[in-house]
Amino acid sequence: MRQPTLEALALKLALEKLGVRVLVEVDDGYKRIDLAIPSARINIEVDGSHHLTTPHQILSDLKRSHYSDNLGYDTLHIQNEQIRTDLPRIANALAEAAKTREKELKQKFGQDP
Repeated sequence: MRQPTLEALALKLALEKLGVRVLVEVDDGYKRIDLAIPSARINIEVDGSHHLTTPHQILSDLKRSHYSDNLGYDTLHIQNEQIRTDLPRIANALAEAAKTREKELKQKFGQDP
């Protein structure tokens, strides 16, 4: 199993402190996802700069994210540098968004998504 990056681990721990259940290095049948919040159907990819500066990687990421769309998950890409410089605000916003989305999904489907 691949180990999470320091930035992915930091985000996971920050989210868990805010009451969000986060899975690490999840296999969705096509790829490994850095972090997943299943209750909100949110995948999080914690990316290095090559994800924005390498054309091949950009195209690969688009395809990978589309696969998750088909499974009912949305993918959020967060750069390592953003986590290093703004972790508390990112974690707070993401935790609130995840909790809101979980409630919406429960109302829509009548159960845990």
